[in-house]
Amino acid sequence: MNTSPWNRIVKYLYSAHQWYRETPDRALEQAYDAALAIKAIEDEHFGGQRISARSGDYGHSTLSYFKSELQKYLKVIQTRMVEFNASRSFLELPERVGAKPKAGQSADHYQHGLHLDNKDRASLVFEKLEFIDGVIDKYINNSKSTAIVPVATSVNQQVKSTNSRSQPDANKGSANSVQIHDGEVDTNFEEVNLLPRSLLGTLNRITKELDPESEKEVVKNFRNSKVKTVISLRFILLLILVPLLTNQISKNFIVGPVVDHFRSQQNAPIFLNVNLEEEALQELERFEQHLKFQRLIGLAPSLSLEETEKKIADKAVELAEEYRSESGGAIKNIFADLISCIAFAAIIVTNKKEIEILKSFMDDVIYGLSDSAKAFVIILFTDVFVGFHSPHGWEVVLEGVSRHLGLPENRQFIFLFIATFPVILDTVFKYWIFRYLNRSSPSAVATYKNMNE
Repeated sequence: MNTSPWNRIVKYLYSAHQWYRETPDRALEQAYDAALAIKAIEDEHFGGQRISARSGDYGHSTLSYFKSELQKYLKVIQTRMVEFNASRSFLELPERVGAKPKAGQSADHYQHGLHLDNKDRASLVFEKLEFIDGVIDKYINNSKSTAIVPVATSVNQQVKSTNSRSQPDANKGSANSVQIHDGEVDTNFEEVNLLPRSLLGTLNRITKELDPESEKEVVKNFRNSKVKTVISLRFILLLILVPLLTNQISKNFIVGPVVDHFRSQQNAPIFLNVNLEEEALQELERFEQHLKFQRLIGLAPSLSLEETEKKIADKAVELAEEYRSESGGAIKNIFADLISCIAFAAIIVTNKKEIEILKSFMDDVIYGLSDSAKAFVIILFTDVFVGFHSPHGWEVVLEGVSRHLGLPENRQFIFLFIATFPVILDTVFKYWIFRYLNRSSPSAVATYKNMNE
């Protein structure tokens, strides 16, 4: 019983020792996975080329996402390779000195087996290191780089020194640092320049204008922008027209005849909910009062009680047919809208490339506006949807949707929706302004605040 704590301590120390011995393999595996992730992005979205605006036709937001992913994986490679080098330098001696042959195994046979195991392991390590170097080589040693992400120093050199007998010429060297191409990765720190950025930007622009290849680049960019605009506008029309046409065609030629057939056979009720019945009663009461008013002011001849009742009965039959048709229309709207939603979802699923182009086009349009135009659009949208008078608009919209679908107007639900949804929408607007617009266009945010005051 007294030795139990010591046994636990020894067990913990042994587990920690085993974990530390596995650190080089674990670190290399994580760096290898990060390199695989970068390679997957290149193959899937940039045609196997490096992650850049030249390799793929993406908008600002999409390209920024890929840049942030690239930066994240490069930092993982940097950290894990440093961990790999440091832990391997400490474990190099124990791996060679501390090993002993198993019972019943000769020393020569054991040394031969150990040499083969080390050789196979070294081959696997070299393959992973060469793959990592092949991925990050696309982002190193560029004269136009503006950010530097440190990576492990001479990774293959250390491994080669450890396993020089088994792999004499496998070391290809590794760069001391990874320099990311201009516009490829946005880092959190900035390079200090001796000249102002605006002056450097002007000099770069003049240099590009004097470049003989600049005209071809401008023409290429214009053609890409033209193609992107045409595809985006066509896709927007597709998103609007296809659901509308699907709704009307299905309602008039598919859903409508089926609903009319079953409602006529089953002698369906006239009113789908109490609200429609109350509206019909109020309209019939107004008709009766109108007849009485016309007779009192002499604009209509006096009618007997039987004639008055007959007119009211005819009006009631007319209202019954009208509301029966409206109730059937509400049922048709439900199924037709469902079919339209399916058509819209099918367009979204089958046109992922067009969606990316549309997002890029919308980014160019929104972020291409002037600061005052951005502020005007933001104020317009916020006042319409979350402003002081927006509850009345939401109430009209919800009542219209309820009537379109034949649902009863639940005032409690409407008031609860108005009390919560505009608040959530306003929070989303403010978060977008703070998180994205404040970084991309701070002057637009300042203009928005001044106009809002």
